[in-house]
Amino acid sequence: MSAFRLCAYDNLDQLSALRPAWDELLLQYPQATTFSTCEWLASWWPSFGQHRQLLFLALFDATSLIGLAPLSISTERFGPSSLRVLRMMGDGSNDSDNLDFPVRPGFEITFVESLIAYLKKEKQKWDVALLNTLPANTCVGTSLAKSLTSTWWTFFEYSSQCSAVTLPDSWDLYLQMLASEDRKNLARYTRRLKGRYSVRICRCTQEDELPAYLDALFRLHQARWQASGEPGSFSSQARREFYQLLSLRLLKRDCLELWALELNGELAAVQFAFRHRDKVFQLQEGYDTQRTPDRLGFVLRGAVLERLISENVRVYDFLGGEDSYKARWGSQAGHYRNLHFAPAFGVGACWLQFVNKTSRGKNWLRENLPQSAWKLLHRANVALQKTNTTGSQQPV
Repeated sequence: MSAFRLCAYDNLDQLSALRPAWDELLLQYPQATTFSTCEWLASWWPSFGQHRQLLFLALFDATSLIGLAPLSISTERFGPSSLRVLRMMGDGSNDSDNLDFPVRPGFEITFVESLIAYLKKEKQKWDVALLNTLPANTCVGTSLAKSLTSTWWTFFEYSSQCSAVTLPDSWDLYLQMLASEDRKNLARYTRRLKGRYSVRICRCTQEDELPAYLDALFRLHQARWQASGEPGSFSSQARREFYQLLSLRLLKRDCLELWALELNGELAAVQFAFRHRDKVFQLQEGYDTQRTPDRLGFVLRGAVLERLISENVRVYDFLGGEDSYKARWGSQAGHYRNLHFAPAFGVGACWLQFVNKTSRGKNWLRENLPQSAWKLLHRANVALQKTNTTGSQQPV
């Protein structure tokens, strides 16, 4: 262990010196995604990190960067109690998935040993760790979970659903993956749309195009959700600022996949995604709800997928959630790992035990209550959680 050095950074400016080594580490890390890049995390922090303490850990050997633990600490309310919560940097705003610990292959155990030793030493600074949306195949997550089974920790692991499409080598092969009805509808709606309007499918490639694309995304997304009585993701000014900064940085790195469907010169549907290597991650979208019968989002996604396949993209990742429409595009269900732990016998451990017992009770109710009764209980619980704006709860 003496051959390695663990450094802790507590403000964003300090991370600029890490950038070259950080980028090089991600090139070596097979499971790397956009969510572990400087572009993502350094864009997220100014919008959502104001009430958090940065705890960005970097492990070095004598010559290079070995691994990163992008963490933060926030004080959050859970009912009548407040806890100091250790989270992945990027977690807590419902924008980030695939949060991970990039580590040079072969050094996973060394990195976990260093991380565990640090967290033990600094246990007076945090009460509970909620490390959410780690990829299922994360090497460090697997090693960390094994280490947390010792009696020194109270540890629970949960999972949350995600889904992705494995894309074939050609558009014709992809169409064979779809149901016959969806293949026919994709051609039919595309043909009908082109018969009614002057149609253009376009990707944002220039900085001066960004404002129009993002304004359309915000406007169309908000209109869709507000029509359903929901505030919508982009009612938050902080989230708008995050997307604006992130988009600019991704565009400069040629990683932005911001697509639009234009009808008679007007942006009528927008999909916001980004690329890392041969994967594209789909995050947000919006479409003109006044033209719902035209299936604008459906047509746009089909055109985007055809283009991405031609550019040798091999995974189209829908990220988290259980939306049924994703299966229509050939997605396969996967899961994220959520590692929740605390020093044994502390206040965080007591809270984790309570949450776990409550979760088991909810699962029993979900399996045994009539569907109508469960939906009523679920809606009441969601309404109650919305009153707690400063913390996060274990979902029902």
